[in-house]
Amino acid sequence: MPVAASRRTRLLLTALLAPVLLATVVGGLLLRAPDDDAPRLETMAPGSSVAEVTVTAIDPDATDMAQLAARTADGDEVEVHAPPEYLPEIEVGDAVRVIVLPTADLAGAPPGTPTHVFVDFVRGPPMLLLAGVMAVLVVAVARLRGAAALLGLGLSLAGLAWFTLPALIAGRPAAAVAVVSATGIMVVVLYLVHGFSARTSTALVGTVVGILLTAGIGAWATGATHLTGLGGENSLDLLQLAPGMSLSGVLLCGLVLAGLGVLNDVTITQASAVWELRASSPTASRREVFARAMRIGRDHIASTVYTVAFAYVGAALPLVLLVAMSDRAVLDVLSAGEVAEEIVRTLVGSIGLVLAIPVTTALGALVAGPGSLASADDVVEDREAVEV
Repeated sequence: MPVAASRRTRLLLTALLAPVLLATVVGGLLLRAPDDDAPRLETMAPGSSVAEVTVTAIDPDATDMAQLAARTADGDEVEVHAPPEYLPEIEVGDAVRVIVLPTADLAGAPPGTPTHVFVDFVRGPPMLLLAGVMAVLVVAVARLRGAAALLGLGLSLAGLAWFTLPALIAGRPAAAVAVVSATGIMVVVLYLVHGFSARTSTALVGTVVGILLTAGIGAWATGATHLTGLGGENSLDLLQLAPGMSLSGVLLCGLVLAGLGVLNDVTITQASAVWELRASSPTASRREVFARAMRIGRDHIASTVYTVAFAYVGAALPLVLLVAMSDRAVLDVLSAGEVAEEIVRTLVGSIGLVLAIPVTTALGALVAGPGSLASADDVVEDREAVEV
């Protein structure tokens, strides 16, 4: 009987996942756009270049255009023009990036006009340090699964660069691009990190359902609320460089991808809860396992909704501050384009992940039924992987 149950489990998951995987592969082939002809944004004048210099002196009250003195990597002393809003943040010894203007472009400029213009701070070394510390801690604590998670993250970002971005630039249907991208990423990440098992496949099915719900609700929400994607500061640049791109579509794709990490978290957690409950109560009915797992899921829903909301508030804090200082009615401000985008993103992402929890739990309770070998075997495999 257990062998038959395990075989039925495999057949059920195969019947659910095979069309999803096939549709993802076919969709990826049809939507893929070569990035060879993608437009490029020119950010510097012809003949100019970017260099890194070290600030040696600051004179915010300088009467000419050069407020900074700096030293190049070759030891040469240069004068740098910096916008006044950046001067309070610059200190002696800071490494900054500057644009080096060709002297030919300065014909007719006042004498003493600096050829070096401040662009930004050099942030590479501390960012690399943070990334290194995170990688070491992840591997030290999570061991092989942590290393697999980092590899999965790298592959996901590569997939976005190789498939998602060129497809959006080429004007491919954004909803389809979002679903194919998110599903492909989850297939790779889930199986790479958690291994091939009924538990992982159950979490994958729940995740795909959440992705489809998020994309569908997001498509309706962006249309119903007339979100155009024109509220961002880079919108006009995108329209000029890629006239065929739909900014509302880009907004929809970003909406799906933004909630992907949290969605994956809730589905894999719920699948794990079902399997652990089944292992502790092998004879419990599917209804009992579902009810117990949903008690865990309700706690997860409550905490995850807070997580999503505060993640978006933190990312959009400057915008929130502007809203707080506005003299307009609160409802008018909240329904304004850029603010409404953040609110709709939060609401749609929350709806998708909340619906994914009962779906994943129900499927897990069905797959890991009483006497199923899948339940005990997967739990043993997971525990052995954690102990490695």
